Amino acid sequence: MPKIELSTEINSSIEICFDLSRSIDLHQISTANTSEKAISGITNGLIDLNEHVTWEANHFGVRQQLTSKITAYQRPYHFVDEQVKGIFKSIHHSHEFKEINGKVIMTDVFNFSSPYGIFGRIFNLLILKAYLKNLLTHRNEVIKNYAETEKWKLVLDEKQYL
Repeated sequence: MPKIELSTEINSSIEICFDLSRSIDLHQISTANTSEKAISGITNGLIDLNEHVTWEANHFGVRQQLTSKITAYQRPYHFVDEQVKGIFKSIHHSHEFKEINGKVIMTDVFNFSSPYGIFGRIFNLLILKAYLKNLLTHRNEVIKNYAETEKWKLVLDEKQYL
């Protein structure tokens, strides 16, 4: 099963970083290049434990849908989203947040498994793992940009963080 691990250092509060990471609105902003949008379940705001969202996006020229559910949640340190329906055999995405020396270390561990046996494994090796790593890296750059500026107030309720 392929695994992608990313760590991003962010100069912001752990609560803001955590909530930006589970924001449906910010996710849609960060994936605008694939026209990703939430079409059912939680379609805006913040997703919580046992809630699901169905995303529709264009990847590799194909319109696809993927439903994920929050299966573990400990605010503001950790949450997990997992695919419950979609093209992958499985997706398990762990989001970890730690405060170290006044900064937040946001760590993603993204495990996925593709269908189609050996053909899926070859596709993973040649194309998919790098493609997904680029998507996640870009998403984390957007989270960092919003968290380190006043932009976070565009997607989160400022009163919660005073």
